[in-house]
Amino acid sequence: MVFEMALLQQWREVAYNEELGRDKLQQFWGAYFQKEKEIYQQLLATPDEVVKGTVKELSEKFDVSIMTMTGFLDGINDSLVNANPIEEMTEETEVSLAFDKALLYKNMVAAEADWLYNLTEWDAIFDEATKKALYKEQKSSTTVVKDAKVYPNDPCPCGSGKKYKKCCGK
Repeated sequence: MVFEMALLQQWREVAYNEELGRDKLQQFWGAYFQKEKEIYQQLLATPDEVVKGTVKELSEKFDVSIMTMTGFLDGINDSLVNANPIEEMTEETEVSLAFDKALLYKNMVAAEADWLYNLTEWDAIFDEATKKALYKEQKSSTTVVKDAKVYPNDPCPCGSGKKYKKCCGK
């Protein structure tokens, strides 16, 4: 039996191939992002419908190539209720697109995919306040907040009442 390369590996070899050159990669990703947007528009139009099938069936359903569907499955996997086995996926692998709405929105924000988190289909799922709250929650989760610097003569942050230099700063 001939070893069949997993779809994800094939996808990554094409999508991240530096040898293609910048212009070709930009064209590739531009075309991919357009197809991705169309798939999300269909999924978000009926957000509670669980879309399932083989990779091949889903590529036919959404009128995209197997490789485009593989890239889509790779991108949405972290937002699914149950992750798909994307590492060893073949055309005949059964997959589900049952996504967690809030997680999907936040992951789109994290990916800075404004063409996705600004889709009008989100308006029927979340009101403006909820979208803003999810956006803010995602952005603040990746913001590093440094504690204020404690100087030697400041009160010790442990609460002992002593100066820092005489307590935890020794």
